[in-house]
Amino acid sequence: MKAIGRGVVKPFQSKYEVVCTTYQVIPGLPVSKNEQTHAFERGASLQARDFYTKVVSSDMTKTMAPVEVKLRKIYLSGKTIEQAEFGPVQHLKSLNAGKKKK
Repeated sequence: MKAIGRGVVKPFQSKYEVVCTTYQVIPGLPVSKNEQTHAFERGASLQARDFYTKVVSSDMTKTMAPVEVKLRKIYLSGKTIEQAEFGPVQHLKSLNAGKKKK
């Protein structure tokens, strides 16, 4: 009986994804970014959170600065649950925003 209940509820649960954005700075060129998205199935919040903590605690992530890692919950619209930044990410975002306005 519980399996039937899970089958009915699962389509209404949220999807989760971990988005890792690396920024590349080359003098004289605009700041470029590369996004990698790791999607998880509906209701897989524990697996997504475990993957997020592994990425954030990884030495490789910390040495590749500037990097931004987000754990997102997607139901109707995407919502960032947790976010970690390594390096001057906010400064690079403001540089890109300034370039687009001109």
